[in-house]
Amino acid sequence: MRLQHVLIPAALVSLVAASAFSEETDRYRLEKSANGYVRLDTQTGAMSICEERSGQLVCKMAADERAAFQDEVDRLQSSMKAMDERVAKLENSLSARLESKLPSEEDFNKTMTYMERFLRGFMGIVKDMDKENGGDGAQLNSQKT
Repeated sequence: MRLQHVLIPAALVSLVAASAFSEETDRYRLEKSANGYVRLDTQTGAMSICEERSGQLVCKMAADERAAFQDEVDRLQSSMKAMDERVAKLENSLSARLESKLPSEEDFNKTMTYMERFLRGFMGIVKDMDKENGGDGAQLNSQKT
């Protein structure tokens, strides 16, 4: 009984592997031509021209496919160039907007002067209140507890 559990899956695996190998070998067709061979990819329709060199088959794309390939490369390169330009434009406009919203040195100094006047006035009020309550800060601390 255990032998069947091993043999049946092994047989199925070998059938699947043979089927995949058969599909791969049937994918390409070679036809003899005057200058060598023409290879056809039966799944994609792509054609390559092949020559025998040093006992090996060397294939190159056919001229019309090479042109289509080059057209696609050119299209993608122009698309990338347009995206790079757009990103640069967006980055520049963003940094320009951020820089334009920052205060100038003069505005910053003016604001600091206002803050200093406010804090000095506030501290003056605190000192006056402290004098009204007896002049010693220790009384304020004792009231908190």
